[in-house]
Amino acid sequence: MKISTLEKHRVGPNIIEVISLLVARIPWPSNRSAMAEVTTRILDGKPRVAESVFGWGRDAVKLGMNELRTGIVCINDLSKRRKPKIEEKYPEMLADIHSIMAPECQADPKLQNQLAYTNKTAAAVRDALLAKGWPEDRVPGVRTLSNVLFRQDYRLRTVVKTRVQKKTS
Repeated sequence: MKISTLEKHRVGPNIIEVISLLVARIPWPSNRSAMAEVTTRILDGKPRVAESVFGWGRDAVKLGMNELRTGIVCINDLSKRRKPKIEEKYPEMLADIHSIMAPECQADPKLQNQLAYTNKTAAAVRDALLAKGWPEDRVPGVRTLSNVLFRQDYRLRTVVKTRVQKKTS
């Protein structure tokens, strides 16, 4: 019968829990080297076992082991991974959106916030952008345009109109 790596090193559930808590408190990327140290010393350098026992990503553990072996720390620039927002990509489109939305917006009746309420839909704004000459491939879809309008504090709701009072006689 094969003895597991944890049994071989006499690692119990309490030790696993303590190691997980301690490694989670270490800031990144030192966290990765701590995972690699634990994997090397306790789990015989097996990233798959580290993944199943501690729940760490085995790719991160492999990278940490390579960093320990070579002494070179890999730097992750996570800020460059995100896709730029439409407002950042096309600031002139944002100006056109404001010019389309401004004539049809109403402020909050109690003036308690900066939100602008409108009954113009995102699909209508998209059609207006296309009519202004924006190419089809640059204009975002309706759902994305709805998110852009929401980020710009436009709330897409029907504007409450005055109602005729009923005669009560």
